[in-house]
Amino acid sequence: MPRYDYRCRACGSTFEVSRPMINASDPAPCPEGHDDTVKLLSTVAVMGGAGARRPAPPSGGGGCCGGACCS
Repeated sequence: MPRYDYRCRACGSTFEVSRPMINASDPAPCPEGHDDTVKLLSTVAVMGGAGARRPAPPSGGGGCCGGACCS
């Protein structure tokens, strides 16, 4: 079950709530009993497996500082 992070605007505490995705936007009172909370944006880490390839780094110059237009 996904966990969502919330912050209480009244006391400033941050807390997690586990709930089904269908209830993700439901209000969540803080553990101290305040109702003025906001759901925080979370980041997702996506990692490739052992066989995942990384894109090749750009090669050569290009652009003005790559020597094309500098004299």
